[in-house]
Amino acid sequence: VTWAQRSSKSDAEKNHVYLTISVPDVSPSNIKLDLQPTHLDFTGYSETKKATYHVHLDFYADIEPAKSKINHTPRDVEMVLQKKELDEAYWPRLLKEKAKVHFLKTNFDKWVDEDEQD
Repeated sequence: VTWAQRSSKSDAEKNHVYLTISVPDVSPSNIKLDLQPTHLDFTGYSETKKATYHVHLDFYADIEPAKSKINHTPRDVEMVLQKKELDEAYWPRLLKEKAKVHFLKTNFDKWVDEDEQD
């Protein structure tokens, strides 16, 4: 799972989290994705790898599922999650828990520092 974010105090369109779940060869019919304001549950089964993938993420702050976008590709599930609170400051982390999680990494291809996002 990789992630990056943007923040804006005035523009909701620039106030979101990019989240990518890398799951190769998982067809849309084999996915269960439950996106809630406080968390995300993902389960997917790969026919070619004969493997089931599962992840549960409790977000640092609330998001708006209705305004979020999900795109499924043959390699991954990409999401743009709309943050609920308009705030100039970035979230200090993606998850509510402070503990480091081995499967969660920063997506430096999409990352922009707070002071450079304009």
